[in-house]
Amino acid sequence: MQDFLTRWADAAYTSAGFFWMALWAFILGYLISSCIQVFITEKKMQETMGGKESKGVLLGTFFGFISSSCSFAALASTKSLFKKGASFVSSIAFLLASTNLVIELGIIISIFLGWQFVVGEYFGGLLLILISWLLIKIINPSKMIKKAREGLKDDDEEKGEDKSWKKKIKSETSWAKVSKQYGMEWKMVWKDVTLGFTIAGIVAAFVPDAFFETLFINSGPETTNFSFWTIMEHIIVGPVAAFLTFIGSMGNIPLAALLYGKGVSFAGIMAFIFSDLVVFPVLRINAKYYGWKMSLFILFLLFTALIGASLLLHYSFDWLSILPEASQTNIADTNHFKLDYTFYLNLAFLIISGILIYLGFFKRKDVMRHKEMAPKSMTLEKTLKIIAFICYVWLIRGLILKLFIL
Repeated sequence: MQDFLTRWADAAYTSAGFFWMALWAFILGYLISSCIQVFITEKKMQETMGGKESKGVLLGTFFGFISSSCSFAALASTKSLFKKGASFVSSIAFLLASTNLVIELGIIISIFLGWQFVVGEYFGGLLLILISWLLIKIINPSKMIKKAREGLKDDDEEKGEDKSWKKKIKSETSWAKVSKQYGMEWKMVWKDVTLGFTIAGIVAAFVPDAFFETLFINSGPETTNFSFWTIMEHIIVGPVAAFLTFIGSMGNIPLAALLYGKGVSFAGIMAFIFSDLVVFPVLRINAKYYGWKMSLFILFLLFTALIGASLLLHYSFDWLSILPEASQTNIADTNHFKLDYTFYLNLAFLIISGILIYLGFFKRKDVMRHKEMAPKSMTLEKTLKIIAFICYVWLIRGLILKLFIL
């Protein structure tokens, strides 16, 4: 019993420490994302993505890069762009870029995994887009695309003033909208982040290395060379593990760092991070939008691209001799709570958050901010909310054990 209580305390302390490490990055990332979404309108994107295919893919990638990293927001925006004239391939480029190339994800990855994974994330995101584009050209599912577009219901166009960003940035109303969007960003991810960081702490404290060596064959902290088939197994198991956690990409990063510290290959970790668009909730939402046939095709497209991108990244990094060492990511034993740059960055960005909350939710209550979201399963959302509150009870009691009892 004493051993369990000790592990519980260590798990809660590790989860809290991981979140403390990432807090300023979350705030900065969602602040940047909120500003971009307020100052750059979706209408402008739609006007520029319906022309030449190569230009549409380039613009879809760019607009995705400056968009939100939340999968549900990305799915809704992708559907809207596709319905209003963007080509299918440019819409897929937007979807992949808005979940893999966004700024806030890169910041979180740099904290937990290091620069090699940041490079892998951004180059891998581009590879995902290029491989998907190639597959679409080879398969040419034109009839399926036409049917999917026709099946989308015509709803009201986005209404509202379309001022230039230069005028908007000087407006208090626009900054109040930024505040509202910032609140929405947190509302979209708080359950995933809570669950992800709690699971990461539990894994660090309770799960032995032998479990990961069984799940990911031939893995281990001492393993440095992986055969092709071992890497393939890691790439396939990575998305399966992500599927089972149901956690979004931002919440998955500390768990990815732990997995890499346990000896999972670089390719397996990249596949794990790339997997936020091949999980069941996304499959179900795409089916609701486009029908099951198109949804399964998108799943095939993204999973195939994921395998190809992860393999290319692993072997190109190996060829360049820049594969990171697993020992570099042993973050579980780090003293997270100390007076260093993280403390001062967290303090500064918490103050910025307070100013935003005051502006948007107290001073300018009259300002509304509406953004279309993909339809979520209410049962799943309620379940996740209950689990998130259970996580808070687990964390609070564990921290009390760590700080005051043990």
